[in-house]
Amino acid sequence: MSARPALLPVTALAALAAATGMAFAAWGEHGPAMFMALAESGLSWCF
Repeated sequence: MSARPALLPVTALAALAAATGMAFAAWGEHGPAMFMALAESGLSWCF
């Protein structure tokens, strides 16, 4: 049995995990500034 069919889902999952990690890292770094920008424009009600 070849490992090739399992390569695409594993690669997609790794890319999704990397993108999610980068999004959370950006939120952790710039979260307060992003929240204040939303609060100033009145869009922070969803938080």
